Amino acid sequence: MSTHTAHTHEDGAGVYVKTLVALLILTLITVAASYVDFGSGNVVIALFIATVKASIVALFFMHLRHEKPVNSIIALAGFLFLGIFLMFCFMDQDTRKDPKPYNMPPPALNLPPGVTAPPAGAPPAAAPAEKH
Repeated sequence: MSTHTAHTHEDGAGVYVKTLVALLILTLITVAASYVDFGSGNVVIALFIATVKASIVALFFMHLRHEKPVNSIIALAGFLFLGIFLMFCFMDQDTRKDPKPYNMPPPALNLPPGVTAPPAGAPPAAAPAEKH
């Protein structure tokens, strides 16, 4: 007969208050960083702070700090693969010269009042024949 003892780790209210304060401080840092122009670094800073906040939530609210280490490794692997996928997206975006899609309609023509443009895809109208 196996004896399985379920050990529960009840965190006191102090841990949750400290977690709340840490998340609020990180949120304030995110908002403050959004007002400073770091160029393309704004996205990197925001993603880094979001990753730290998500790690805090996973550790304390999902109780990963009390689980087996393999569960923490799986959670970290998720962050790792998310970072790899985002890195490939940023690398692909940097190679684009014109980010506008090709299937967009042309911009509206600025025509004088009373003049209408031919429908899209219609062949150009022939010039009126001159009378001799």
